[in-house]
Amino acid sequence: MAWRFALMIDPVASGDERADYLDTFTELDPAAPALTVGELSTQRGDGIFESIGVVDGHPQEVSAHLERLAHSAQLCDLPEPNIGQWRAAVALAEERCGAGEAVIKLILSRGVEHGPAPTAWVTAAEASDFSRARTEGIRAVTLDRGYSLATPAHAPWLLFGAKTLSYAVNMAALREAKRRGADDAIFTTSDGFVLEAPTASLILRRGSTFITPAPNAGILHGTTQLSLFEHLVSRGFTVGYETIPAETLPAADAAWLVSSVRLAAPLVAIDDAPLAVDASFTASLNDYLLSPRD
Repeated sequence: MAWRFALMIDPVASGDERADYLDTFTELDPAAPALTVGELSTQRGDGIFESIGVVDGHPQEVSAHLERLAHSAQLCDLPEPNIGQWRAAVALAEERCGAGEAVIKLILSRGVEHGPAPTAWVTAAEASDFSRARTEGIRAVTLDRGYSLATPAHAPWLLFGAKTLSYAVNMAALREAKRRGADDAIFTTSDGFVLEAPTASLILRRGSTFITPAPNAGILHGTTQLSLFEHLVSRGFTVGYETIPAETLPAADAAWLVSSVRLAAPLVAIDDAPLAVDASFTASLNDYLLSPRD
């Protein structure tokens, strides 16, 4: 990954509506050290983040990402982000992205242990090449996430639905998927219902209807999934949210994992059960996702 830009942010109160925020930003060499050893983002994964896809210098769905950052901050008892300040930081980062695909990351940490809080920064980097996943598809396996469908409702301290920096479980799931000969994983509840992938949302097709798991089990509401649903409705399709038994996955007419940077990757198999892939339809989805979207 080629890093192109790094910016430290001195967070201001959410209600601070100054004319500009340039004096709250410090640009850094993206290859230089920037965090202290007491930083809780690295010590404990105590923070939140967003990854914004960028196409030819245009950051996609910025408002949706900033809204989700604020939602994650609320769930994690972090100070409410100043949306104007973060939007200004994104604007600076996008200027460094150039042609092609890139990714802007927003990170808000609880800060330094026993010190000032919070810590915030933005980076921009060249995106990985996901063209093969988009055209040839990927294989997935289902993995038990270790909690029941009802757990998030009575255990909010588990922070389901927040996009936190604590991604060790997500990365372990991807390694386990690869050990099983797959490219990715689909989490399920311990009582057998579908959740999401470690870094993506799941969309299933049944005829002319497209569904995704209902966000009632701590699922992170995907910005790309929401945008695709709007697009599909504009094309005359029906979309919806359902509680989906994992055993019904092989019966889908088609399926995709969708995310801000990989975009729409068709699933060719789930737990070795083959799924049909409509290459031209998938290409149309990715054409939409690669078009400028605000």
